[in-house]
Amino acid sequence: MNATKLFLLATVLFIGALGSTSHAATILYTQNFENPVGFVQSSVYKDLSQQSVNTLYANQPVGFTFSQAFTVETIHLTGGTAFGTGYVDPTGQGDDYSLGMLSTLQNDLLGLSFDVGANDFLNFQLDVSRLGVEGPNGPAANGAPSFRFRLFDNPTGAANLQGNGTLLSFSDLSGADSTNNFTLNWTTLLAPLDASSSSNGKVTLQIDLLSGGYATMDNFIVAASNQPGDVTPPPSVPEPGILMLLSIGLAGMLLASLRRKRVL
Repeated sequence: MNATKLFLLATVLFIGALGSTSHAATILYTQNFENPVGFVQSSVYKDLSQQSVNTLYANQPVGFTFSQAFTVETIHLTGGTAFGTGYVDPTGQGDDYSLGMLSTLQNDLLGLSFDVGANDFLNFQLDVSRLGVEGPNGPAANGAPSFRFRLFDNPTGAANLQGNGTLLSFSDLSGADSTNNFTLNWTTLLAPLDASSSSNGKVTLQIDLLSGGYATMDNFIVAASNQPGDVTPPPSVPEPGILMLLSIGLAGMLLASLRRKRVL
């Protein structure tokens, strides 16, 4: 490749990198629930802990806090005792642990609070599946799980379930049904939630299982972006300054090449 082509290539890369980073999502939070601290098996329900989410997952990352209403359980998917043989996860998408939530009997809720800054959207991706719980009057799943994800204005930034009560946007999404209550059938959901009307960028995401009896959820990704549904972090590219230096260096090569041609 001659010097002219190298210079043009570096310039294109430099401009492309600037354009791509300006539209990339900022990842605010990820959680696969694989590291519960002090998991205690329920004495009533198999492969399940009734400890609060904060008891098991507080400070992941440091300072992060969940809010919840009623019971949001932690499920040991590979515990091996539920329904006699344990849960069956054909894809392995849930790994060892996930969260469980009721849609009936009581209104279980989970809240996560974030600051999206000047971005217009909070985008939430997660995996969900129908799931049953074994135990006395254990909650039985009865079909495909349907969730509502609400985004509330939260000017104080405090951890809570519904900010100051001002609903900014919501998204209703459903997973797939499965053959029984112990076989997981994961669906990846992506909720683009409009945060453009927030007071100062501080918002609360609320998770609510609307139907399905009982369901599990895992692999959270929360991102702030100006693009709805974008949870893709910036690509790994050299810093703009490095690309600029590369362009200058290639320009020098081009000039040197032209001088040699004139001498010859």
